[in-house]
Amino acid sequence: MDLEISGKRAIVLGASRGLGMAIAQSLASEGVTVFAAARSRDKIAAWAEGMDNVHPLQLDLSEIEEVDAVVDSLLKDGGVDIIVNNGGGPPPGTAQTAERSAWLTFFESMGANLFHMNTRLLPKMKERSWGRIISITSSGVEQPIPNLALSNGIRSAVVGWSKSLANEVAADGITVNVVMPGRIHTQRVDELDAAAAKRTDTDVKEVAAKSRGTIPAGRYGKPEEFADVVTFLASERAGYVTGSKIRIDGGSIKSI
Repeated sequence: MDLEISGKRAIVLGASRGLGMAIAQSLASEGVTVFAAARSRDKIAAWAEGMDNVHPLQLDLSEIEEVDAVVDSLLKDGGVDIIVNNGGGPPPGTAQTAERSAWLTFFESMGANLFHMNTRLLPKMKERSWGRIISITSSGVEQPIPNLALSNGIRSAVVGWSKSLANEVAADGITVNVVMPGRIHTQRVDELDAAAAKRTDTDVKEVAAKSRGTIPAGRYGKPEEFADVVTFLASERAGYVTGSKIRIDGGSIKSI
């Protein structure tokens, strides 16, 4: 199937590893010019070696000056057609122990600065009457994950923003969607399993096995499986999908 996005321009955040890296690679394989951004530009440069249509960018979403510098550079060159909002999650913790400073710190990078970047890039999409905005959140926005209160709360704000924006720009040919990963086997999931093992004084293999046992598919997902769904949503073929939340979780979320 021709996804009809060869020659489009995309920025993928959090692209140094995990889901962001897999998404950037999937888009690049479809002929998209990908600006792959993360705090570690060197890590992107390492996996993107030899890929002429992948351009590593240094970007720390917690630093608004860096956000504006990247946006200025992209706009100077014509902007982008596709935005993939993705980033690392905050540390584990409960709602009752999360301090005000933590909520403010992580909302700034995972919410406010992200919204600011998209708002600045949006006008070029509107000029072309075509655009795709895809935000990677978590299954926790539908079924809160224990001990991930910061993530559950802040990513839910991203969902509300996405739905609001989707309604505003649908007539401009721009789609806005949210994709919710379940347990996709990335370094982030390994880190969460390790944290759970330490917290419960349990072997990490036992924690991972117990986690897999709660998934109807009986396994963790592959980053490539997740990335290919995102790439489809970024395509011409998905032009009538907007304002939606898409689960990629092996059936983990229990609600209908």
